[in-house]
Amino acid sequence: MSRPATWSARSPVTGLVRRSRRSSTTPRRHGGDAVAGWWNRTRRHSLGRVTARDGDGVLLGFANVAWDGGDHAFLIDTKTRASHQHRGIGTAVVRLAATHARAAGYEWLHVDFRPELRRFYYDACGFRPTEAGLIHLPSTSSPG
Repeated sequence: MSRPATWSARSPVTGLVRRSRRSSTTPRRHGGDAVAGWWNRTRRHSLGRVTARDGDGVLLGFANVAWDGGDHAFLIDTKTRASHQHRGIGTAVVRLAATHARAAGYEWLHVDFRPELRRFYYDACGFRPTEAGLIHLPSTSSPG
């Protein structure tokens, strides 16, 4: 399956630009802080990213889309600047990420999230509950 090298759009919520050098920091989000150099460390694992910016180019929202090389894409690191939350920015970013993943030929878009974000991902963005498993590796010892 062929994957696009670049996703682009001309609007405040923009498409993904794979392996871009822009945005080496991410906006402060609910429950976390911006981390300088984050994109440089993660971009090699990413299909791309979706950003939302204001008229001055200030980053308001962000989502990273990783992939497994097959049919599965993963929505990770979704963030909205704290001062701009609850305005539909995150929803628009997630929907555009889903649109591009679908256009690239992926069958599934996965996301995991904290319980307080359930309504956002299920109601606003259209994800549905599934059975899944998770191991928090730093808090468990290795078997054997």
